[in-house]
Amino acid sequence: MKTALAAALLLTAALAAEAQNHNAVQPYESLDSTAVDASSDYLAAKARWHNELAAFSRADQQQFPLPGGVVFVGSSTVRMWKNLAQDFRQVPNIVNRGFGGSTMADCSLFARDLVVRYKPRQVLVYAGDNDLAEGRTPLQVLESFARFANAVRAELPHTRISFISVKPSPSREHLMPLIRETNNVISAYLNRLPDSEYIDIFTPMLGADGRPRPELFRSDRLHLTDEGYRLWQSIIAARLPAAGPAISSAPMPMPLPMTSPASSTP
Repeated sequence: MKTALAAALLLTAALAAEAQNHNAVQPYESLDSTAVDASSDYLAAKARWHNELAAFSRADQQQFPLPGGVVFVGSSTVRMWKNLAQDFRQVPNIVNRGFGGSTMADCSLFARDLVVRYKPRQVLVYAGDNDLAEGRTPLQVLESFARFANAVRAELPHTRISFISVKPSPSREHLMPLIRETNNVISAYLNRLPDSEYIDIFTPMLGADGRPRPELFRSDRLHLTDEGYRLWQSIIAARLPAAGPAISSAPMPMPLPMTSPASSTP
């Protein structure tokens, strides 16, 4: 256990140092940089999530979000937050880019597509529990989050990055030790990363017995009830800006180009 913890702390320090180095260098060349686009992982993910990306593209065509807003990105907990903009109406420009079933690894691959292109002043990401359920380790989740953070910071050095902790779902209670470790290593990483924060929703979602509070979850014991979302809103609201100027006056990008249709995983 001590060896694993020491390894996690060393990796956290290394990733944070790498992120700070990114802040000191010039941003990536453009959103069309081939470093990610050419990767097989990116292309495979783009095919897998074709339907979701196409829906985001259609929404952008109807009304492209103004720069300087707040982007929420992540898995189904974000996607199913139907009242997101209303719950945070003190923020003039909320963008929901949740796609159900996604992982932290997916979010890191799509950091430019779903975050950077909107030039937000803050991004909040919720992901990680699907990674753990698929067999990834806490350190692998940390590495994916670090790649996500580095991709955002390379283009948007002044954008605040907030990680919403992995929640303690009753259906995944057997993963609780891994969930705690994931939250701990990402929290430690963010302590070393400027203009970032760890938002703890894990602790308030536990009862006095230390187990997940059942009233916060739907019958599937995984997704949130209205009461669960109210709890999240009460915690997250204080972490969001009330208003502010756009962080960039650069022209808005064209909608995402779509690849050939492919089925997506729910």
